[in-house]
Amino acid sequence: MSTLGPQTGATANVASSATNVTLFSAVGNARGRTIWNDSTAVLYVKFGATASSSSYTVQLSPGAYYEFPQAVYSGQVDGIWASANGNARVTSW
Repeated sequence: MSTLGPQTGATANVASSATNVTLFSAVGNARGRTIWNDSTAVLYVKFGATASSSSYTVQLSPGAYYEFPQAVYSGQVDGIWASANGNARVTSW
């Protein structure tokens, strides 16, 4: 049995939106996920459905990076920006 981690990652660009968007669908086999807020606006990230500026798990400033392992949370992750500009660069592995 190998002790190495995953050999591939899945990347996506999620366009910013002033309404809720899904950043990650629920997944059972990914070992980790990352988000880079490539925007000039704050990104509110929620572990679950329907993020808002008053209902979120983590707030990412412009240019901020967030990484969480699968062991922490493997469900749906939604996001919403304070204003729509830029993208979220997301990766799962």
